[in-house]
Amino acid sequence: MYRHPIKAITTLAVTAASALFLSQSIAAAQEKVTWRVQSHWPNSSSSFKDSLGVLKTKIEACTKGQLVLELHEAGALFPAKEIFPAVKRGIIQMGTISPAYLPETIQTAGIASGLPFAFRNVWETAYFHQRLGFEKMIRDEVAAQGVFYSTDKVYPTEMVAKGPVKSLDDFKKLKIRSSGVLQRFLTEAGASASYLPGPEIYPALSTGVINAVHWGAVQGADSMGLYEVAKHHIRPALNIAGTDAFVINQKALDKLQPDVRKCVHDTLEQQFWARTNEYLYLEQLTLAKVTKSKGVTINQLPPDVLDHLTKVAVKQWEEEGKKGPNAAKALETLKKFLADLGYMS
Repeated sequence: MYRHPIKAITTLAVTAASALFLSQSIAAAQEKVTWRVQSHWPNSSSSFKDSLGVLKTKIEACTKGQLVLELHEAGALFPAKEIFPAVKRGIIQMGTISPAYLPETIQTAGIASGLPFAFRNVWETAYFHQRLGFEKMIRDEVAAQGVFYSTDKVYPTEMVAKGPVKSLDDFKKLKIRSSGVLQRFLTEAGASASYLPGPEIYPALSTGVINAVHWGAVQGADSMGLYEVAKHHIRPALNIAGTDAFVINQKALDKLQPDVRKCVHDTLEQQFWARTNEYLYLEQLTLAKVTKSKGVTINQLPPDVLDHLTKVAVKQWEEEGKKGPNAAKALETLKKFLADLGYMS
């Protein structure tokens, strides 16, 4: 069959152009993207490895290397309280923070970082976040600032102290490293509470600038070396909350290919449940280890101290609820849940 040479050349050119376009599209879809991730955790903190390190591995595996997380420990690029603004402005694509470091315009930040003496069990906090809608509440608030928010895990926050707390007078002599709503609560309760970034905690504790601190619970304290100078682990927990979270610049997230973006969302959702359960398990293992090898003792607060702290805590709840309609709605949901559990009348 005769084919006109001009038509044959034209057909060949179109075919070649189509093939080139297809190959370029595939290459673009498979192009490696690197995100800079500033953490508020020092690399000595257990969560830097067990939360952020694991998330990096899982996302890179799910995306087959198309998305790479470049991790930076606390203070490497930005101090803890500047991480959220840096992510919001797109200077870095991702970070880890405590909700205590969120701007005051986020009404639910105080509730996210943990109302003191509210929940008694970790499962209650997880249910509040994932089934009663609190995770969506804070996520929607943060989204209005162009940032995607995802809680890493929920877990107890407990203090360690250099000396025992056997009375209210002992408590009021504490100089505590704290942050956010707990810092305000502990100050209102009569202690002296102030904020220090992670890398400064051990030097301050060892030199007596502070004599008590909360950094997670047993694992956090052990990973930061705090039990070397503070042998008294204080219980009950100050709170049980989503004290750590991932924040991602929404524009950076939107630029990802759909399958890569789905990997990020799915991995973060799985992370919440996996880390919450793992954290509880590792708490028990670590507690058994430090009581035996480092001479750590559990200091249960006496009834008069607990009674005092509980009264101050309830007042703190109401103050958080006054921060705006979003906070009021979250507090109402929380109080109804606690009433259903029989904790409130």
